[in-house]
Amino acid sequence: MFREVKKYRQLWLAAGLTMLLNLFAWPAMAANTLNICAGKSELPFSNDKKEGFENKIAAVVGKALNMPVNYFWWSNPLTLQKDMEEGKCAVLIGTDPNDPRVLATKPYYRSAYVFITRKDREIDVTSWDHPYLKEKNFRIGVMPDSPGKNMLLQINRFDDMFDYFTEIQNFQSTRNRYIHVEPSRLVNDVENMHLHMAMLWAPEAARYVRASAVPLNMVMVEDNAKKTNGEKIPMHYNVVMGVSKQHPELVDALNGVIDAHGAEITAILKDEGVPLLSLQ
Repeated sequence: MFREVKKYRQLWLAAGLTMLLNLFAWPAMAANTLNICAGKSELPFSNDKKEGFENKIAAVVGKALNMPVNYFWWSNPLTLQKDMEEGKCAVLIGTDPNDPRVLATKPYYRSAYVFITRKDREIDVTSWDHPYLKEKNFRIGVMPDSPGKNMLLQINRFDDMFDYFTEIQNFQSTRNRYIHVEPSRLVNDVENMHLHMAMLWAPEAARYVRASAVPLNMVMVEDNAKKTNGEKIPMHYNVVMGVSKQHPELVDALNGVIDAHGAEITAILKDEGVPLLSLQ
């Protein structure tokens, strides 16, 4: 009897040890994979068909690090910090250098917000100082919670465009929730003359401006916008890769990729039609 108990005890110990070894082996296996956080339906940046330009950049990074790319597809950026803390993913291909959720690499490109207009309307505006923008019948579309929305508030035009905001947000509030707005929607509304002008972040707009059936102008917004109190509202931004705070070792690795493969990444951005500025 005691011999049988001893036999099964040894089997249980062996099984338990195997499970423990597997548990410790999993992080090591995950560490050899480039776990990317990417939007499931966030073109032109990314989608789960890997049609976005950030999907192409991720492929360059994975190849340079000799690591297979694995995606965690998010549908709500408001939960992304929690997702990263839970280890679901470790790298954001494009984010702001001051994004508090992540550690930042060195910047790998710089671009700007752009004004988009129909060429045949001959609207020549490059700055928020232009008098057109203060006219109540001049319709300018911007993304919710963007520098453009902030500027509409500064020049007392937000109320004039409130109907458009509710329209593109499907008549839902963005307070404490994520409402996805397709940047192509604003470009299309310039094309069909529902808007005189749209202001978008150039990387989110370039693909749709180029694809428009109607010739469109896309000009960088001058970086001189200010609040009424004199505080600057930047229109030009550096872009970095964001790294989970649980994987600080990836920062140096990604900086090495940016240094060694910057030309490949820049070529992807240019192919997308993104206007680039010198890094600052």
